[in-house]
Amino acid sequence: MIIPVRCFSCGKVIGDKWEEFARRVAGGEPPAAVLDDLGVTRYCCRRMLLSHVNLIDEVLRLYEERDRSTFKEV
Repeated sequence: MIIPVRCFSCGKVIGDKWEEFARRVAGGEPPAAVLDDLGVTRYCCRRMLLSHVNLIDEVLRLYEERDRSTFKEV
């Protein structure tokens, strides 16, 4: 959904690193090098960024479809 602000395991702030990480990885840089450059050294924090799946757009679309069908029934 939305990247968590803090790591679930250690509590370090990681939410501020997501946009640059995603932009640089999409640009072709290796994820490990980007994480090293951003100063994300703990494996728990690296996991939070590497395993994140951005689903917010799909969830919002489903809610919009649900709302449209609710209004049609009335």
